Amino acid sequence: MQIRSLGHQGFTSSAIAYGAMGTAIGYGPSDDAVSIAAIRRAHELGVTHFDTAEMYGWGTGEKLLGTALAPIRDEVTIATKFGFTHSFGRDSSPAHIREVVDTSLRNLDTDHIDVLYQHAPDPGVPIEDVVGVVAELIAAGKVSYLGLSNTDSASIRRAHAVHPVSVMQSEYSIFSRDAEALLPTLDDLGIGLVAYSPLARGFLTGGVKPRDHYDATDFRQGVGWWAPENFDTNLSMVSRLTEFATSKNTTVAGLALAWLLAVRHDLVPIPGSRSSERVEENVAAAEVTLTTEDLARIHEIVPTGAVGDRGM
Repeated sequence: MQIRSLGHQGFTSSAIAYGAMGTAIGYGPSDDAVSIAAIRRAHELGVTHFDTAEMYGWGTGEKLLGTALAPIRDEVTIATKFGFTHSFGRDSSPAHIREVVDTSLRNLDTDHIDVLYQHAPDPGVPIEDVVGVVAELIAAGKVSYLGLSNTDSASIRRAHAVHPVSVMQSEYSIFSRDAEALLPTLDDLGIGLVAYSPLARGFLTGGVKPRDHYDATDFRQGVGWWAPENFDTNLSMVSRLTEFATSKNTTVAGLALAWLLAVRHDLVPIPGSRSSERVEENVAAAEVTLTTEDLARIHEIVPTGAVGDRGM
């Protein structure tokens, strides 16, 4: 698989990476053995970067990922995140960052975290102070690269002035375009983009169902794309995308991932799946080539994203 460079500090990743949130939270009950098999299948197919967070099960997600990657730790990079409390408040205080990082290292059973993200801004702690602590952790060898997530251009610039930011993580897909407002800043500073929810929480997989088909713990219950007044309109767009994907000899998920890879050379999507078969489908998207005309056709079908809020 193609390897992409993100930022100017040396971080690289396979063109398709892996997001591990769903192995721990968000999409109803899961089977750890099946999830571990999917993670290892991703690596077999060339995936080199794996993404998790403290918040994904408050350690259970990190432990599962650490177990899955233990035999191949030297062949992959791992990202995790800090910044939330167990009541989903914000805490990026220096002491909390240091505590979370030490816990994450134990959970992942590793001696370093390749990419450390602030998961979301903390209005009570200046970003300069947050980055200063991460810079100390980088100097100590506990962290390799600084990342930010779910923030704005002004904060990215302030952070980058303290220590180079290698990657920004933001939701980005054919259905979710808010991240495009950040692109001029990322280009100006030379920061790579990691796209989470690149398959729109499953809407762009070909297997989407109405809200009442999902488990009560599934967070899609609160996403506006699934609201009864929006679902049929969004499903119609997916149907048209699926028809176009078929003409390109791929699936709608493959088309969605190929679209991201085509719009930027310094972007890596992190689709997550607990199914080895879905992982294989996702990785195959790296071989799909889209022309300028193809991108225009996708824009014609979904000019500004899905109808309804994305639930964040």
